[in-house]
Amino acid sequence: MKKLSAVLLSAGLVLGFSTAAIDTVDAKEKVVSFKNCKEMNKVYKGGVAQSSKVTNKGGKTKYKPHVSKAIYDKNKSKDRDKDGIACER
Repeated sequence: MKKLSAVLLSAGLVLGFSTAAIDTVDAKEKVVSFKNCKEMNKVYKGGVAQSSKVTNKGGKTKYKPHVSKAIYDKNKSKDRDKDGIACER
């Protein structure tokens, strides 16, 4: 019984720390407004997608977009075809 409780306690601690680490990565992401698509593509080669569920309307792309709703919302004007991906390439 002591071994089982020790294993469960350890698993709970590991899972708790791993989810906390994921949350802090998203919180550290800096939301920047880019001047144009050329500037955005220097940082995010495939552009920025609003969510992971959006698909590109404009044809085949070379790079996968970075997913960030906050960055997309800040640079929404750069999404010319209104497909949910700004500056896709």
